[in-house]
Amino acid sequence: MKYSWQHPDWPNFTLDETLCRDALYQYALEAGRLSGGMSQLENTLQYDAYIDLMVSEAINTSEIEGERLDREDVRSSIKNFLGLSNPPTRIADPRAEGMAALMVDVRNSFAGELTKATLFHWHQLVLPQPENSLLPRNLKVGQWRDSAEPMHIVSGPIGYEKVHYEAPPAYQVDTEINRFLNWFNRSNPLKAQRDIVLAGPVRSAIAHFWFETIHPFDDGNGRVGRAIAEMALAQDLNRPPLLSLSTIIEKDKNAYYDGLNKASQFNLDINDWVTWFVDSVLLAQQEAAQKIDFVLKKAKFWEKHQHTELNERQKKVLSKLFNAGSDGFEGGLSAKKYISITSSSKATATRDLSDLVEKECLYRLEGGGRNARYGLAI
Repeated sequence: MKYSWQHPDWPNFTLDETLCRDALYQYALEAGRLSGGMSQLENTLQYDAYIDLMVSEAINTSEIEGERLDREDVRSSIKNFLGLSNPPTRIADPRAEGMAALMVDVRNSFAGELTKATLFHWHQLVLPQPENSLLPRNLKVGQWRDSAEPMHIVSGPIGYEKVHYEAPPAYQVDTEINRFLNWFNRSNPLKAQRDIVLAGPVRSAIAHFWFETIHPFDDGNGRVGRAIAEMALAQDLNRPPLLSLSTIIEKDKNAYYDGLNKASQFNLDINDWVTWFVDSVLLAQQEAAQKIDFVLKKAKFWEKHQHTELNERQKKVLSKLFNAGSDGFEGGLSAKKYISITSSSKATATRDLSDLVEKECLYRLEGGGRNARYGLAI
C-alpha cells in the first residue's frame, strides 16, 4: 500500500478552503468576542482562565496517547513555570512537569520561527527521563528516529496487528522536516512578507497533519504535533489561543485518527481532514468560552462567601472542586470523596457537607438516593 508522502506531487495537497468558510467565519467572530471578554477581566482572573485552559490541554493531549497525569501536579507545575508559586511547589511526576513546561513554552515562543532545536526541546519535555530510573531508555529523545525498521502505526493484539500507516523511512526524516519547517515559517502570518496565505485554523490543520505524516520521533509525535497546531493558531491571532484543542480531540479520538489515516492515503486530498479539524477548533473555542465563564463564577462565589465561616477541610474541598474545572468531579462530590480528600471520619464528612449546603456553597444533585452527590452552588 502506498501513502501520501510517496505521491510524486507530495506535498502539494488538494484543498478547497471554501468548504469550511462558515466555520472559519464563526471562529474569527468568536475569537474576537473571547479576546474582548478576557480583556475586561482583572489580571488574576485572566491568569486563572489561561491556566485552566493550559491544564486542560496538558491533561488531554497526554490522555489521547493513553497517559494519565494528575491535574493538581500539572496545575502546580504551570504556576511554578509562570512564577506564581513562592516558594515553588515540588512536583514528583516529571511527566506533569514536562507537559506543563511544554504548554508554557508554546505560549511564550509562538511568535518566533519553528526550528529543529525547538522540536527537539519539545520532544525532551514530552518524554522526560524518570528520576532514579534504573531501566535503560531505548527511545531516541531529542533527536530523529534512526531505526532501519519501518515506522508503522498499528492497532490490535500482538500477532494480529493491523497496519494503518507507514511513515517515511528514517533516512528521509531530516529532508522531510526541512521541507515542512520551510513551509511553516514561510506561511507565518506574523511575517511582514509571506508568500503562502492561509486561514489560521486551515494552516494549523495542514501543519499538524504534515508533521504526523513524517512521524519524525520514536514516540511523542502526537503531543509535539498538537503543540505545533497550537503554535499555528497563536501566530494567526498574534496571541495564545483561548482554547484547548486536545480536549475536543480526546472526546472523539476515533474520528481524529480516522481523519489522519484517510488523509494519509495516496491521493493528497486533505479536504475532509481540514474540515473536521476546523470544526474541532471552533468547538474547542466554544468550550473555552464556558471555561472562562466558570472562572468568572468562581470569582463571584468567593466574593459572596468572603465572610462565610468555613473550616480548613471545607476550604480544601472547595478549592479541589474549583481546580477540577468547569466539568467538576465526575459524578459530583460524594461523602466518600470528601473523606478521601480530607482524611476525616464519615460523621465529620456528613456534617461538613450538610453545613456547606446550608451555607449555599454546595447543592445536592438530583438522584443518587442514599449516596448523595453534591455540586458547586455557582
